[in-house]
Amino acid sequence: MNNKLYSSLCTFFTYCFSLQLHYYFFMSLIVSGTNFTTRDKHALVALKSSITQDPHHFLTHNWSTNFSVCNWFGVTCDHRHGRVRTLNLGDMGLSGTIPSHLGNLSFLIELNLGGNTFHHNLPQELVHLRRLKSLNLSYNEFSGNVPQWIGALSSLQHLNLKNNRFGGVIPKSISNLTVLETLEIGHNLIEGSIPYEVGRMSQLRILSMSVNHLSGPLFFAWNQFVL
Repeated sequence: MNNKLYSSLCTFFTYCFSLQLHYYFFMSLIVSGTNFTTRDKHALVALKSSITQDPHHFLTHNWSTNFSVCNWFGVTCDHRHGRVRTLNLGDMGLSGTIPSHLGNLSFLIELNLGGNTFHHNLPQELVHLRRLKSLNLSYNEFSGNVPQWIGALSSLQHLNLKNNRFGGVIPKSISNLTVLETLEIGHNLIEGSIPYEVGRMSQLRILSMSVNHLSGPLFFAWNQFVL
């Protein structure tokens, strides 16, 4: 075999191998994307299964597994990836618990379950919602301590837990929420002293902690806030 033919064959096989690598890489992206969107769907199906009352039949009639979750009531998706970005089920008269599967909605930036009668503790798996910017669980019947892991949701800008049955103390980890602008935890069963770190959250503009069992002074490091 002469050198020219040998060189041509090497170039041809290298080209074929490169195409094969690109094909497998492309297919892995498709499979990966499908897996993630499937996880989102399973998470929402788990939430639907954990709801015991749906008086207006919003989920009963609309959340059908025959359709994309992006078309489900209260759900919006990222157009590029097809991932769930917001879940807004506020003031729908729903009753039930939050399943651990909800922590798989890793692209979620807004979760609003306010104005329902959800109850029991918050599952620790919600700590995986690292993109979450707004969490509204107000006017429900959630119980248990305010979770320590809440401080790991470092993208949170608005946190509303008011009018529930949360107890325990305000976790010091809440000071890790450095971009938090709204903190509403009033009308709960929270006790103990107010962590000094709360007064040093420089982005905080709205703070509501009334009707709890809190004690001790609160020192603010800024002037622009609404109590």
